[in-house]
Amino acid sequence: MTHERNGSIVSASHVRDGLALLRERDFSKLFGAHLVAWFGTSMAPIAMAFGVLQLTGSARDTGIVVAAQTVAQVLVLMFGGVVADRISRRRVMVAADLLAMMSQATMAAAFIFGFAEVPLLVVLMVCNGIALAFHNPALVGFIPQVVKPEKLQAANALLGTARSGAFSLGAACAGVLVALFGSGATIAIDALGFGVAAILVSRIVAASPVSTRASTLLQDLRSGWTEFVSHRWLWVIVLQFAFVVAASQSVYGLIGPTVANQSMGGAPAWGFITAGFGIGTLCGGFLALRLTVVRPMRVATCCVFAWAAPALLLAITTTVWPIVLATLVHGVCSQVFGVLWFTTLQRKIPADMLSRVSAYDNLGSIALAPLGIIAAGVLLESVGARTTLLIAVAMIVVPTALALLDRDVRQMRLDS
Repeated sequence: MTHERNGSIVSASHVRDGLALLRERDFSKLFGAHLVAWFGTSMAPIAMAFGVLQLTGSARDTGIVVAAQTVAQVLVLMFGGVVADRISRRRVMVAADLLAMMSQATMAAAFIFGFAEVPLLVVLMVCNGIALAFHNPALVGFIPQVVKPEKLQAANALLGTARSGAFSLGAACAGVLVALFGSGATIAIDALGFGVAAILVSRIVAASPVSTRASTLLQDLRSGWTEFVSHRWLWVIVLQFAFVVAASQSVYGLIGPTVANQSMGGAPAWGFITAGFGIGTLCGGFLALRLTVVRPMRVATCCVFAWAAPALLLAITTTVWPIVLATLVHGVCSQVFGVLWFTTLQRKIPADMLSRVSAYDNLGSIALAPLGIIAAGVLLESVGARTTLLIAVAMIVVPTALALLDRDVRQMRLDS
């Protein structure tokens, strides 16, 4: 049975088709790698934020440490995308997971054995950023090598569900673990997750390996840029997300933990709030399994308005459960957006350019995030949390409304 509304079709058959993917050996390994890696990764930002706050007591220092990862990611992303398009994407992902494992293990040891200092944490977060810069573009290009084109939306939904289930459970555990055992032990679990993920990914046999081309690094960058700017809907939404991501990362990475630490009882409260986002993304994954979208970017962009809900609720109240509800709604809409976005990229962009275009997407989307996080730290100490949160709301709502004015964003179809 199906029914259509707002440019999308809801179909129960997609659920059965999607779940059948879990019986495929290689996809199940990729699913498992997401599950274990994201369980630890969901705990790391909470542990890091409260670890630095306990170490120095400064929101500005916390902002610098958190921003270091994104700065490194911005600087290295394009190289990561080119490498993933030229050599084995599987090997790139394994190497990135191992680098993340080593940096997180060192960070955990620094907190556990008492030699954690801001400069060391910044260096280790830079290593994490480099790992992400190689892993993320490779992953986007690797998924179509593991599953058939007609199963891409189901694959993206299931991988998103794996991340979400792990995220919700990990975030709920993080606040309790930080309170009971400290930031170091919590981050150590993240390191273990990356190690297990590297083993699982290394055992996947991709069906369509990427061919090596006789071209220079600069030529690859130029051809990737040409492909990126040739799709108006693509660069308009990436420009929108430069502001959206800067605001969202500031809320989840700095402003929220600071407010929770000052007014909501600390890490356990923020852990439950973040878990709301994870539960929402889990629900959004099941919803995305059921959707066949006619105009994906119109539906996806409308979902982004919900991203402002957590910041708005944090500005209004310090009661935990309304904020949990806001992050849950954000999670549902974030997951639907992500599935539609990656499926559209994988269907519209040539396979041999997919990692490069994904790298440009990542680069544009996070370009302002380091400045946003650092600015949030400064604003928190100068104008207060409420004003800073309202600025974050405006940075999400205004660019999203402007993106919807673009005809390509509203009208682009997957079948054209």
